[in-house]
Order: sequence, then C-alpha cells, then structure tokens
Amino acid sequence: MAFLEEPIKKVKTIKNYIGGEWVESKGEIVDVVNPANGKTIAKVPVSTKEEIDSAVAAAQEAFPDWRRTTPLARSRLLFRLKELLEENFEEISRIQTQEHGKTIDESRGETRRGIENVEVACGVPTLMQGYFSEDIASGIDEWVIPTPLGVFGVIGPFNFPFMIPLWSVPYAIATGNCVVVKPSSEVPNSQNRLAELAEEAGFPPGVWNVVHGGRAVVNAMLDHPGIAGITFVGSTPVGRDVIYKRCGETGKRVIAQCGAKNFMTIMPDCDINRTVAAMMTSFFGNAGQRCLAAANAIVVGDDDAFYRSFMDKVLEQASKIKVGYGLDESIQMGPVRDKEKKANIMKYINAGVKEGAKLVLDGRKPKIIGDYPDTCFVGPTVFENVTPGMKIGAEEIFGPVMSVMRAKNLKEAIEMSNANPYGNGHSIFTQNGKSARDFQYNVVSGNVGINIGIVAPVALFPFSGMKDSFFGVLHTQGKEAIRFFTESKVVIQRWF
Repeated sequence: MAFLEEPIKKVKTIKNYIGGEWVESKGEIVDVVNPANGKTIAKVPVSTKEEIDSAVAAAQEAFPDWRRTTPLARSRLLFRLKELLEENFEEISRIQTQEHGKTIDESRGETRRGIENVEVACGVPTLMQGYFSEDIASGIDEWVIPTPLGVFGVIGPFNFPFMIPLWSVPYAIATGNCVVVKPSSEVPNSQNRLAELAEEAGFPPGVWNVVHGGRAVVNAMLDHPGIAGITFVGSTPVGRDVIYKRCGETGKRVIAQCGAKNFMTIMPDCDINRTVAAMMTSFFGNAGQRCLAAANAIVVGDDDAFYRSFMDKVLEQASKIKVGYGLDESIQMGPVRDKEKKANIMKYINAGVKEGAKLVLDGRKPKIIGDYPDTCFVGPTVFENVTPGMKIGAEEIFGPVMSVMRAKNLKEAIEMSNANPYGNGHSIFTQNGKSARDFQYNVVSGNVGINIGIVAPVALFPFSGMKDSFFGVLHTQGKEAIRFFTESKVVIQRWF
C-alpha cells in the first residue's frame, strides 16, 4: 500500500564517511532492525579507534582552509543543504520511521526541527560578529573576535536520529570548525543520508565526517587530543560519569544533555479538553521516548469530583490511541526502539504494580493495528495513586507510562517536582496568571511550559536543562551554540 512505502527497500551496508570518502569499516558488523516488523534494514559497523583517528586527522587537515572560508561562503553551503533537505523531506522522514519506529507525523516534525537549525545557522555572518571599542585607553583599541577551535565530536542518541545531531553540527561548521559525528548504531541510516546530502551540497572533504560505532568510538573521541569539544545527548549515568568527567580530565569543552523525569502540574482551573489533548502527545508521543516527555502528572486540589472527571477523560483518550507501524498515516503511536527497551519498560510497569500503584490502563499487551509482531510494542499505560518515592514516580522509564499523583496545592506540587534529581522540562496547565508565574519562578527546570505539553525550544533558543538533566555551561541551538563552538580572542592594539 502507498502509505507504507519504505525508502529502505533492501538491506543497506553502512559505511563511514571520512575525508569526503565512503569507507568500509574494519570493525564488527551488526544488524539494524525495523522495530515495527522485525526486518533487518541495514548492516552497520562497530568502528575502531583507528577509524576515529583517521576521521579526526581528516578534519584537522580540512580545518585551516575551512576556517579561512568566509562566513558568507560557509552560509551559502548551509543554504544549499537546506534546499536539499527540503527536496528530500519525505524520504528523510520515512527513513526515521523505518529505523526508529515513530509515526510518520512525528518523523516529519523531527525533520522540520532539524532543518530549522540549519536555517538558523545560515545567519552566521551576523551571529558570529564580534565587537570593538575605540580608545579604551589613550591611543589603544580593543576587539573581541569569535574564533573557531578546530574539531568537535557530536555523539547522537537513538530517539531522534536525524534532528539531535543538527542541534550542533550546523553551528559548528558555520563558525569554521570541522566535525566528527557518531550516530547511535541503532539508527544509523538518518545520519548517513544527511552526510550524503552534505556531500552533494558541496562541503569540502574533511569538514563533515561520520563514524559509526559504540563505546570504543566514544572513548576514542573523549581521549583524542585533536578534538576540542564534545556534544552529547543520552542517559544521565553516561553523560555525567563518562562524558562530562572525561571531558574535564582531557580539557575539552562539553555539552551533555541527559535524562529526565518531567512533571506536569494540572490545576483545577485548566482548560480540560486542551490539557488532555496535550497530555496525549506529551506522555505517549514518540512512544514516550523523549527527554521532554511528561512522566508524572500532578493533579492539584482536593476536589475529588474534578479529579475523577479529569481522569475519566484522560483514560478515554489514552485508550483510543492506535498502535502500529508508523508509516500508516492512521497510527498514533509506534513501537519502542527494540525488545530490550520494551523489557525495561515492562520491569517498571511490574514494579509499579508491586509497589501498590493502581494500574488503570495496562499497555503490556496492546492491540496492534496490522499483522506485526508484538516484540517492540507497548501500549499507553496509566497508573494512579503514585507517590514520588516509587520507582515509577522517581526514575526515568523512557516509555509510554503516565504516573498520576495528587497534591494539596501548587506549592506542594512544585516541591514534589523540585525534589526529583532531574530538571529538564516541567509544565503547568492553568488559566490563572499568578499560578503560572509562581510555577515559572519557583520550579527548578531548564525548560518550563505554561499550557505546553512538550516544552521543546525552537532553534532560535537554547535547549536548556538543570540538575541531573544537563552538564555543562552553554547549550545547543541558537546563539549559545555559536558561543560554544567559538572562543573569544581579545585583541588590544596600539600604534606609535
């Protein structure tokens, strides 16, 4: 059927892209499996340290000429890349669905957000401007000149295979740096297609490199003296204990965007229909595999009638979500990425039952639209009577599980949110301006939503984070990314 058209029609052999050449890896080869139908769609290498060394050497060789390329000329290549991304928009989106499992509408949204970052980076001729003061002392002038640093490593996650590397790469190369991208080996096709389009756009060899692999590749990037900095999106244990720590030890600048346990506060004066609609996309969109997905819903107040009416609407809508292969336009939720991730989600659901939470919508055996194996599918799941100390209330599940709690008032709801070690994307639903401001002011979260379910900043603004959700100083996207990928060279000048 046309709506199930798959862009990857036969098993692809994934190669590394190093110095403008597509190179076969010497590492072990593993399968990439479509989580919806269980079919192998690609073979990807687990590359070696030597291949990272080769990619860094190619980037270092390209750097002097790329740095001397004018910002306007670099911007023109980014504009050309943006055109190619628009021309190939649907194919890129379908690749994401085929290798990750998300619905086609979610993939299209991811593609659009990725392109927007390329679009913002096209403004580098003005974004990268320095500043100047004349006569800071008698006959002395002073400049600040933003200067590229060399080679950066970009480590991508599995959940947004196309978009998240684009939070970094366009800004890095726009400012005159070169990059080595390490995609997740679970979803390598999106970044390979992106590198093909970058090559077609005309980026010089060595400016944009892609090396596939796992832990050995990451370790080689962290240890390599030729890499000036790393951007990373992934779990908190890896981000904090590996990426952030090792970058500190080796003197690299770092952005480590990590895990989350996002709280959504529901006030009794909210617009119920719009709130419930926002909850469906926030809790269950991308099968809950978002660092900005809502995980805990706190319903405020002791009005049991409101609570029951509200929960009835939540359960009514959640139970209607259609689960299946995301290339079917009618599907609202696809599978999780693989059977191991499903097994982990199942452990949390079972733990919630054992801890005494009330399982009011059980997604362990979902109804799947179409003839597909249930290997990676989990349905929308809702718990009531959850407390913050329960595993399902405290730990990141990264699946379509909603834990519902209650609080006496807004102050208690904020305290519950702030007690959790994560601080990525908390939100409130209310029609009261004072409540909204109190929440915005007092909640400890890098991204805050007011009547917004998915608190995702657009490319003009930084993707923030606090506490165990972020390690570093500057953030990806927008002006902060420009600052991260440059150093301020201060020139003080006098002529006799």
